[in-house]
Order: sequence, then structure tokens, then C-alpha cells
Amino acid sequence: MRKIIALWLMSPVFLFAQSSIDSTYIKNISDEILRNGKAHDLLRVLTKEIGGRLAGSIQFTKAVTWGEAALKNAGADKVFLQECMMPNWQRGGKDNATILQINKNKTNRELDVLALGNSMGTGGKPLVAEVIGVADFADLEAKKDLVKGKIVYFNYKFNPTNIHPFTSYGQVGQYRRNGPSAAAKYGAVGVMIRSLTEATDNNPHTGSTAYDDAFPKIPAVALGGYDADYMWELCKKAAVTVSISTNGHFLPDAKGHNVVAELTGSEFPNEYIAVGGHLDSWDVNEGAHDDGAGIVQTIEVLRTLKALGYKPKYSLRFVLFANEENGLKGGLKYAEEAKAKNEKHVFALESDEGGFTPRGFGFTMAEKQLDKVKSWLPLLQPYGTETLNMGGGGADIGPLRTTFGTALGGLIPDAQRYFDIHHARSDVFENVNKRELLLGAVNMAALIYLIDKYGL
Repeated sequence: MRKIIALWLMSPVFLFAQSSIDSTYIKNISDEILRNGKAHDLLRVLTKEIGGRLAGSIQFTKAVTWGEAALKNAGADKVFLQECMMPNWQRGGKDNATILQINKNKTNRELDVLALGNSMGTGGKPLVAEVIGVADFADLEAKKDLVKGKIVYFNYKFNPTNIHPFTSYGQVGQYRRNGPSAAAKYGAVGVMIRSLTEATDNNPHTGSTAYDDAFPKIPAVALGGYDADYMWELCKKAAVTVSISTNGHFLPDAKGHNVVAELTGSEFPNEYIAVGGHLDSWDVNEGAHDDGAGIVQTIEVLRTLKALGYKPKYSLRFVLFANEENGLKGGLKYAEEAKAKNEKHVFALESDEGGFTPRGFGFTMAEKQLDKVKSWLPLLQPYGTETLNMGGGGADIGPLRTTFGTALGGLIPDAQRYFDIHHARSDVFENVNKRELLLGAVNMAALIYLIDKYGL
């Protein structure tokens, strides 16, 4: 009898019936979100009433309170906070840079700049020095004997031939992270970098740098695109003197929190599927795409499953992570708590690539698991998912993989416009399209439903 049942479960008729049931349920998920979705309204409050949410700021603390209330209102079975200590870097005021002299001619041309996150300021007085332009690290090495006492300008650009902008971001990101220490190694007193963007505007983009303790911690700023082009051309033909004033500094670590909600599983209550984004942002914008979008999509998945009366097999966790931008303390704390409590995480999904039109998901998991996920592509395609490929996850959920080997996934929206606004003043609510944002939540909720129902 068992053999007959097993053969029936493998039969085309049964599989077709299951596919039809799942297709109908995913359509219900989509209809609920597109008709009644709250993500866009929640994002308006998060961005316009709270604003930028730098770790350690009052705004971040307000965001924690907001997130706790939003998850409760969405219908969570329980909501709790996980305390973590976060680095407390402060920008300390307006960042300034001015060209004072070109060759021997005095000028007073201001540059649009932002200090890099975690960078140290100029010590209460302007840093005035000649600028030496370098194309990349190899060029810095070639000119190392000319660097001492100067401000190094790195002009490394996004590679426009990469169809996937995240590839270019990965290549150029090393200059923001490592550029200041690489220049300080040869005696540079400051660093400027071209912002990590191809945007056709002059907005500078901040983002985190990381000092090597073996070298002095020198001030570092990013230039807007037009000013970056201007500076590069000047450096090729003239002696340029620049004045930089920044105020970056660290205060003692600040108390922060992950905000965690849960729908308790009916069959495997002690095994977890997690979905989330990061609640913090940089201070210079509203953090609408990075990562307000991921936050409100996470809440929307919870609200929708609850509204449809869905009873998960596994316990579903909805996590608003702390301090992704300049420390990752929230993601590390979540994994640490999970290990201490001997929790088993079956899967974790993150949305941290903006609220643009969904194109698919990237995964870090075993090949057999990915083969299973790929079998669901026909169910997800009507809602925008085109690809289900290896390679993906997210910074906040990464520690779960390191600690437990948890299978990871990351929502992949269309990325062509993401780095126009990433870490720039233009990452604001008005630049998030409501329908695109909701469609991302549709695909996330559908994937969570399928993994909860069928496992990996």
C-alpha cells in the first residue's frame, strides 16, 4: 500500500494538481499585496518621519521602536529585540573640500564631497596639501615615491561594460575600503576617491572604509561624478592644492537592537526560515532603497501570510537587522544568539539590493537544493522572477552560513539604477516606485511559501 501511495505522489497527475494548488495560492499572495500592500505607506513613515538611520543615532533608536510596532501590527505571534553593541561613528558636521590653487594661480572652487564612513576627520582644522592623481593601486605603486605629504586621488571608475552593476561595484569597492590605508602606507596625508557610481550627476556617495592599524588613519572623502572628472583632468596637467575639512570621529559603542518577529511553525516550531533586511542606513539620505525597501518588504511578507491565514510548517522569522552599513553587528548577533540557543535555520532570505523591479533570486546552497528551487521557476515567472541561480544571499544572513551552513537566498531586483543613488543624498522615498516595491514583496512571499511547504 505504501508503495502505491509513493508512486501516486510521484505521478504527473499528482504533480500537476500540486502545481495548480501552488499557482492559485501564489496568485492569492500577489493579489493581496498588490491590492492591500502596506509596504509603500510604511516606507513613507520610515523615511519621512524618521529619516537617515546611522547606527548609534537617535533616528536608529526611533526606527527600532517603529519596527517593533510595525511587526506587531502586521500580525506576528511574537516580537522581541536582540541587543547588540554597535560602532558609533559620527560625521560631526558638514564635509568640505576646496581647490585653493592650480599651478600658482589661486582659486576658490568648492568640490562636492562626503567623508567616507568610519573615516577620521581633519582634527578641527583644514588639511591643505597638493593632490596627486592615480588611476588605480598599480599606479599608486608606480608613484609611491611622490606620495609623501600629499592627498592621493583615486580615479578608479565603474566598468561600464559589465552588464551586472554589482560586478563593477565589487571591483571598485576596494578603493573605498582599502584606499586610505594603501595611500597612508607611502606617507599620504589624505585621500579622495571617485564615488562608486556611474550616475550622471554630482552627488557624492559615502560608504564604509576600513583602516589598516599598521598605518596612520588619514581623512578620506568621495567626490561627486562631475567633480571627479574635473579633478582627474587637473591632476594630469597641473599642480593642484586642495583644502579638506571633515569631522568624522567615533564615540563609545552604542546599544542597538535587531527587531525580530515570528510566526510559530505548526510542524517544526524549533526550525526556522528567516527573512529580513537592515534597519540602519547612512546619515546623508533617507535610506529608502538601502535598505528601507528590504525592511518594508519583510514586514509585508509577514502581513500578507497572516492576512491569508497561512499556517507555516516551520517557524518564520522576520528580522530587521541592526548595523549592516558599518559593522554588521546585527547579523553577527543574530547568528550568535541562534548558536547559543541551538536553533536550526533551514533557510534565510535577504532583500538588500533596492526596491526595483524583481528579476530573480541568487542562492548559496547545495546543488541538489538549488535544483529543487529551480523546479519552482514556472510558479514564480508570472511575477517577474526570471532566474534562480547560484550565488547570492546577503551580508546580514551571511553569519548564519558561516555558523551553521544555512542555505541562503537574496532577492535580485533590476540593478541598473541602484548605484545611481546608493549611499548618496538621492536615496529618498520619491525614488522608490510603489509597484516595483510591492512586486519584490510578492516574489519574496512566494518563495518563502514554497520553501516552507516543501523544504529544501
